[in-house]
Amino acid sequence: MPLSSARAFHRLQRLPGYPLDRQTRHGDGPCAPFRLKAHSSVPFRLRQVALIALLAGASLPSLARAEEAAPDQQIVVTGRGLDAAPAAVAYNVQDIDRDRLAVAASGRLEDALSAAAGFQQFRRSDSRASNPSAQGITLRALGGNATSRTLLLLDGVPMADPFFGYVPLSALAPERLAMARVTRGGGSGAFGAGAVAGTIDLTSAGPDQLGLFGGRALVDDRGETELSATLAPKLGAGYLVASGRWDRGRGFWTTPADQRVPASVRARYESWSTSLRAVAPLSNDIELQARVAAFNDARTLRFAGADTAASGQDASLRLVGRGAWQFDALAYVQSRDFNNVVISARTFLPTLNQRATPSTGIGGKFELRPPVGKAHVLRLGADWRYAQGQTQEDVYTAGRISATRRAGGTNRDLGLFIEDDWTLGPVILTAGARADRWSVRGGLFEQTPLGGTTTTTLYPDRAGWAGSFRGGAVLKLGGGLALRGSAYTGLRQPTLNELYRTFTVFPIVTRANAALENERLRGFEGGLDWKPAAGLTFSATAFDNKVRNAIANVTLSPTLRERQNVDAVHAKGIELGAEAKLGGFTLSGSFAYTDAKVEAPGTALDRKRPAQTPRYAASATAAWRPTPHTTLALTLRHTGAQFEDDLETDVLPPATTLDAYAEAPIAGPFSLVLRGENLFDETVVTRNSGGSIDLGTPRTLWAGVRVAFR
Repeated sequence: MPLSSARAFHRLQRLPGYPLDRQTRHGDGPCAPFRLKAHSSVPFRLRQVALIALLAGASLPSLARAEEAAPDQQIVVTGRGLDAAPAAVAYNVQDIDRDRLAVAASGRLEDALSAAAGFQQFRRSDSRASNPSAQGITLRALGGNATSRTLLLLDGVPMADPFFGYVPLSALAPERLAMARVTRGGGSGAFGAGAVAGTIDLTSAGPDQLGLFGGRALVDDRGETELSATLAPKLGAGYLVASGRWDRGRGFWTTPADQRVPASVRARYESWSTSLRAVAPLSNDIELQARVAAFNDARTLRFAGADTAASGQDASLRLVGRGAWQFDALAYVQSRDFNNVVISARTFLPTLNQRATPSTGIGGKFELRPPVGKAHVLRLGADWRYAQGQTQEDVYTAGRISATRRAGGTNRDLGLFIEDDWTLGPVILTAGARADRWSVRGGLFEQTPLGGTTTTTLYPDRAGWAGSFRGGAVLKLGGGLALRGSAYTGLRQPTLNELYRTFTVFPIVTRANAALENERLRGFEGGLDWKPAAGLTFSATAFDNKVRNAIANVTLSPTLRERQNVDAVHAKGIELGAEAKLGGFTLSGSFAYTDAKVEAPGTALDRKRPAQTPRYAASATAAWRPTPHTTLALTLRHTGAQFEDDLETDVLPPATTLDAYAEAPIAGPFSLVLRGENLFDETVVTRNSGGSIDLGTPRTLWAGVRVAFR
């Protein structure tokens, strides 16, 4: 016989997963309606069956037996790749969480990543006031030119430009991210070739972090604006994230007042980016992730007419399996372009118009983790990358086109890797090997004088195999203390830009070099991680890294440089990190000291510090979050003195800046946002070429509104 409402209520009280009390009921009396408050661990379909069966008079024991026999229908979608292997902590890893990314006063990814001291672009300028081709990123002072030596991944996809090797930082908005994991050094391993200085792994945020809708609109004291929005609805067991951002402004003066001429202009900029990302389950333990994105970034630098722009369209598909046989299958395609006009600092007429640099990047990765036992995590896989591109340029003489030229080629890399982690009580061991089949093909340089005959130079194709290895150990001593050590090697191919594209930062011309060899990393490090209490962590690392055949911009004369392989860039140093969390208060800091030298016996470069690399770098952030929707944060950064050039003739003085971020609720979903960049108005010199100086961001104050619907 069917149960009355009262009897059903008492039965449901005794069913696991259905705790009911008087607070969950609506109205008075045993026959009043009531609302179920079920444990999320009980599958929804099973709860429905249980309710219907109970109301029909079924017994609790029979339902318990049905619960034991019923399969778990719960599907969990993460939107991430596979979990990090246990021995990932054998290397120097720093996680920058979403809260820390959010308080970057500039709203720019490069400022957020500077929470890892030692992170640097080739120049100190942020992505509003620097040439995109100078946005190569590196760690541990292992640079030498503007190409990235740190591999930056977004959801597993390499983000570096296929031709130049720079990272399109303006297209990577911090508000779209869940976290950034920075691994200094560590070699290539399963990440792919190119990680000679480290790896930065960005993870996109999902609805749990973003909410259903979020947006913000800000304006600064120069009248510049920033608009951004995200829409993240949950669709069944999956979700969709649509996001967009638009920044524009007249910019600040990068030229000091005493060096301005009638042709000098502010660093005007306008950029937009948009992305659409979908995550859907295909089964209980397999999910599909898809992403499409586009961006455009236009800037004017120093002189009227010195316009530069970068644009791109990306797409990727990723299949992640978390069953007994775990796997991660990824494929991506990138279409990019770049243009740049060089203006003479003497005549203020164009000297070069790099009108187009179309490039294509295609790649993929497959990683398999077979079930080899709880003590082992075995990683087997392969990855492949293809980069093709060509620069198309007009050469000017006395302000008129005198010649056209084009240059470019194709790079390929196929990597095979294996890595195994062993957990033996308090000890974790790891070892891995990688083999890369690389090739450089189709290189050419073609120049046609106006009304003249075309001259074409074809460069020989090259290919070969290269092996890389890495290994490490972690020893947990108790009391929250762990010791770690590792050694590694790695590989980086020269980019198409380094091989074939000559460029000018007036009056200095830097020539390409089609004969460049691969860079090779050898390094080792040791350190400790200590967590003496909840919310309190310390880390310290000492390292010795050497990049052999390092590619540097080598000075040949006062107005001429050439990309060349030097014997090595050798960097030694220490890296410190600390974080303390107490309630709503967080204090975090990072410090890096790096003694870096160029090894080039018999040349003027020997024992000199690489260009654009400071000896000291530090960052500290204090944040207070008294409520979930209120944030106050201060960030202090220091960058030591560095040299503009390889001969140590022009100095960029040290700089210390203070940034601030504040957010407080106004009403309902609306919050007030205040940001302050470089509050002390520190003079930050970003370029010094024989006394011709460029400056970084002055004091800038922002105010705006943020809206969030959960």
